[in-house]
Amino acid sequence: MISSSSICVCDLCSVDGYLEGHLLQTHCSIQSQAAAEKSFLINQAVTKRDYYEVLGIPRSSTQREIKKAYYQLAKKYHPDTNKEDPKAKEKFSLVAEAYEVLSDEAKRKQYDTYGTTGFDAGTAGQHHYWQSGPSMDPEELFKRIFGEFSGSRFGDFSNMFDQPQEYIMELTFIQAAKGVNKEMIVNLEDTCQRCDGKGHEPGTKIQHCHYCNGTGMETLNTGPFVMRSTCRRCGGRGSIVITPCVLCRGSGQSKQRKTLVVPVPAGVEDGQTVRMPVGKKEIFITFRVQKSTTFRREGADIHSNLFISVAQAVLGGTARTQGLHDTINITIPQGIQMDQKIRLSGKGIPKVNSYGYGDHYIHIKVKIPKQLSDRQRTLMLAYAEDEGEVEGTVNGVTNTTTGEKCFGNLI
Repeated sequence: MISSSSICVCDLCSVDGYLEGHLLQTHCSIQSQAAAEKSFLINQAVTKRDYYEVLGIPRSSTQREIKKAYYQLAKKYHPDTNKEDPKAKEKFSLVAEAYEVLSDEAKRKQYDTYGTTGFDAGTAGQHHYWQSGPSMDPEELFKRIFGEFSGSRFGDFSNMFDQPQEYIMELTFIQAAKGVNKEMIVNLEDTCQRCDGKGHEPGTKIQHCHYCNGTGMETLNTGPFVMRSTCRRCGGRGSIVITPCVLCRGSGQSKQRKTLVVPVPAGVEDGQTVRMPVGKKEIFITFRVQKSTTFRREGADIHSNLFISVAQAVLGGTARTQGLHDTINITIPQGIQMDQKIRLSGKGIPKVNSYGYGDHYIHIKVKIPKQLSDRQRTLMLAYAEDEGEVEGTVNGVTNTTTGEKCFGNLI
C-alpha cells in the first residue's frame, strides 16, 4: 500500500502531474497578465484629467463659455507672461488640450460618453488605452484661436488680450447738461495703413500654403479616427506671408494716434462711462464733470440761488437769474420768505433714460444791507415802531413797562 506521502513515478501519474503543473503555470500567467492590465488601466484612469475641471467650467457650458474660459487661462498660463513659473508651459499645454477636445462637438460628445477622444490599440488582449496630449501644437492652436500671425514666433502677444482702452474726458457743467461734440486724442490699434490690413509688404505676394494645399484645413490621424482641423502652418488662411509688413509685422494692425469727435449726450453725469466703437475696436470713455458755481444738480433737476433785496422780498417785484439755456425773468411775489423755492417746470436737464426734462428750482436768498444811509435808518426805525409780533427787541427801539416805545442807544 502506497502512502499519501509517497511519490508515484508511473507513466500515467507523470503525465497527470505534468498537465497539472502546466495548467497551474498557465493559470498563474493569466492571473499575472490580468493583474498587470488592471493596474495599467487603474493608473491610466488616475492620470486621466477632467477637461471641464481644467477649464473651470460646468459640463453644460456652451461653446462661447468654453472659448471664454480658454481665453482667460491662456492669458494666465502662457509661457511668455509666466517666465518665472517652470510649470507654466505644462499648464498652458493642458489648457490647450482641454480646449481642443471640448471646442469640437464630435470630440466632446465622445469624451462625455467614453471619457476619451483618441485611442491606441493595445497589444494585450486587444484592449484600447487612453492617449493623452493635444493632437495640435498648443502654440499653433493658440495662434489659430486668436488669429495673430506674424514673422515672430508669437507676434505681439501683449496685444492679443487687450481689453478696451479707457479714457477720461473732462466736461464743464453746461457741456454735460446740454451735450456737446468734443474732440479727444486716442492711441489705439487699427487697420495698418501701410499694408491695408493684408499683413504683407506692399508690392509683395503671399505664398500658396502647400501644407494644406490652400484649403486652410489639414487631416489629422489619431488611431482609428481621421479628423480635420485648421491648418497649423497657415492658420486656416490657405496662404503664407513671406514678407511681413515692416510696420505691423504681419498682424495687419498697427498703433495709431487719432483725433476723435465724441458726441457727448445731453444729461451725462459725473463718473458715467459710455462705450464708443472706433474702427474694429471700441473704447470706454468716462466723463468727469466739473462743479458749477451757479448750479447744483439732483438727477435731471437743477438748483440755483437768487438774491433779492429786502424791499423786493417785502413788496414783491421782478428779478433776473441765469437759466441753463438763457437768462430768465422771475416774478417775485409780495412777502416771499428766505429759502422759499420757485419752480420752473421743464427748465432742467434732459432725462437720459426717458423723455422730457427736469425742473429748475430757484432758492430765494434775501440780501440784508450791512450799512444804511441816515434816511434808510430813519425809515427802518419808523417801520420797527409800527411792527408787531416781534420776538425780543430791536436795536434802537425799546418797549417800556407802560407799553410806550422809546429809542435806546445802539450798541
